[in-house]
Amino acid sequence: MRVIFPESENPIIKEALVSFPDLEVVPAPDLETATDMLARGEADSMVSGLDYSSRDVLLAYKAKIPLSSPFFSSCFVGKKDGKRLIIADGGVNKIPSKEQLYTIVEDTARTCEIYFKETPRIAMLSYSTKGSGGKNPDLEKIYYVIDEVKKNHPEWRIDGEMQLDAAIDPRVGEKKIGNSEVAGHANVLITPDLNSGNILYKSMEHLGGWTMAGPIIQGFNIPLADLSRGSSVEDVILTIDVIVKMLERNA
Repeated sequence: MRVIFPESENPIIKEALVSFPDLEVVPAPDLETATDMLARGEADSMVSGLDYSSRDVLLAYKAKIPLSSPFFSSCFVGKKDGKRLIIADGGVNKIPSKEQLYTIVEDTARTCEIYFKETPRIAMLSYSTKGSGGKNPDLEKIYYVIDEVKKNHPEWRIDGEMQLDAAIDPRVGEKKIGNSEVAGHANVLITPDLNSGNILYKSMEHLGGWTMAGPIIQGFNIPLADLSRGSSVEDVILTIDVIVKMLERNA
């Protein structure tokens, strides 16, 4: 498989690529040339962002690559000490509509199926757990998404709204919710907006010591990545691994 790296000379990229000796690396001199090459089918995917802003990378993808979903979004795949989680959306949609939020959930759950090879257990995160925070328009969007996912994807597991501790800590999940297939055992965390998603993933990475892949860009007809400019070698290795696994699934 062929992956374009417009920053192939960046030392972090070079070090990360040592872990993928079978990957065909396609160099490109800049972001515009790289997306032109990708649009012409000269590679299967693209990993960029170490030296470019997310805005520039996403606008380049949007201009050249067709969508396969109604909207595009991002997710972050996190790993630490045998634990793993996917967080969305921390890189694209500022304040998603209910339709955008549904698409974020749908595409992120599919990423979970492909990369983790597990049934998605989706926690719809909030400041509130099961109505404890009172009424709020943001909660209505969550309830809409939960109903739609249960109707269209009965094979997945989804619950909410719930606070982060209830989503990932079995003791807290049982105490706050109980009788839930998701609470305390979530492998997909859906945040209500870009602020909370971005802060959550960067807190996990820079304060919690998690390795975070991404942003993995979802919703286009090929898997794509937009690296954080603060990505470590380990983050880039994990990002490439996610892209490779997604390409293998599409092959």
